[in-house]
Amino acid sequence: MKNRTVFRNLVIYEIYVRNHSQGGDFQGVIDDLPRIKALGVDYIWLMPIHPIGKVNRKGSLGSSYAIADYTTVNPDYGTEQDFKRLVDTAHDLGLKVMIDVVYNHTSPDSLLAREHKEWFRLDAQGNPTTSVPDWSDIVELDHSHPELHDYLVKAIQKWSTLEVDGYRCDVASLVPLEFWDKAHAAAAAINPDTIWLAESVHPDWVAERRRNGLFALSDSELYRVFDITYDYDIFRAWERAVKGDLDTRYYLDLLYLQNAIYPVDYVKLRYVENHDTDRVVELAATRQQALAWIAFQAFNKGAWLIYAGEEAASPRKPDQFNKDVIPWKNYELTEFIQKLATLKKDPAQKEGNLYWLTSEPVIQAVWFIEATSLCAVFNTAGEKGEILTAFPDGTYQDLLSGKDFNIVDHKLQIPATVCIFHCQLKELPPEREMLLV
Repeated sequence: MKNRTVFRNLVIYEIYVRNHSQGGDFQGVIDDLPRIKALGVDYIWLMPIHPIGKVNRKGSLGSSYAIADYTTVNPDYGTEQDFKRLVDTAHDLGLKVMIDVVYNHTSPDSLLAREHKEWFRLDAQGNPTTSVPDWSDIVELDHSHPELHDYLVKAIQKWSTLEVDGYRCDVASLVPLEFWDKAHAAAAAINPDTIWLAESVHPDWVAERRRNGLFALSDSELYRVFDITYDYDIFRAWERAVKGDLDTRYYLDLLYLQNAIYPVDYVKLRYVENHDTDRVVELAATRQQALAWIAFQAFNKGAWLIYAGEEAASPRKPDQFNKDVIPWKNYELTEFIQKLATLKKDPAQKEGNLYWLTSEPVIQAVWFIEATSLCAVFNTAGEKGEILTAFPDGTYQDLLSGKDFNIVDHKLQIPATVCIFHCQLKELPPEREMLLV
């Protein structure tokens, strides 16, 4: 079994091909790969690349998650050869490629729905249906059929043969581990280094489905197969903290809880936004607070996800059902993102332990290592003035702005957004609020 901790320092970049460029195709992504690599990205994650169904389609172009055929590419994006060229170009740049797989459901007019209706959840009239009424553009697969598993495993084998490096698995919590085990083994036989990212779902939804006699896996169960799971288990608390509706200390305590309930080498996907959430600039009261939260999640323990457009401070998430190209403008947060991505590879983040030292009036944290620790002060509440710090007196350089600052008598002027700095610590600073150990 691989040691998952190496994935905690990954930077993953999510791309919706349709809305990434004016052309909305693979070529638009290929053209942008050098810029994406320069951000400090390790993996690109392509949202579903397959043909989209037409029956019950939402919007003019439909959701990429209403897949019509698992084994071919969306002709609006290009050909299979174009996709392979994208993979090869990414590899030449030192990027790895993760694709989205959706094995809980298909479009109502999918190839499988037409040829193997018996492999679906059926309603009283014997027609494919869904257990999630809001998902009116899809029908659910029934994973009690071994033949379905064989079919889906062959699809995985095809994409692995095309040198895909990993899979982001849509609503992975709703698909049995028996299948994920088979898919994992099939991919590993082609590429032993294949990485698996699970979209684990919100815990209240897991509980609701179980109350209603429906299937749902917890995050802890998913770690039997997956390398990384979503942060949805505590994401709603994070959103409330960003909005100022929840004491930040409560959210930090939930981070501590994750350390206790998951495997010792667990990896969470940390993000301020993805294609299903609001942009952080929509949530936070000010732009400065939004930047502080971006830095916080980059500093947090786990793989860091950048959703395309985040580096351009895009004001809203793109429409998933229509053409809605990201307003790139001047990529104003590029340098900020680059520096955070570089710090993701700092020896302290790779080898140290993360401690949250205070939550109010600002968050103070340290990646503690016996050599040079990495320290941070996050002004997520937009405070002003002076604070008592957990760090020794001295002159330090903020690794984000490049400016020097002083700590005198353990006091520090609160940064406008965030400051991150190296510090020689002989021992872990005292935890002034007795937060996380």
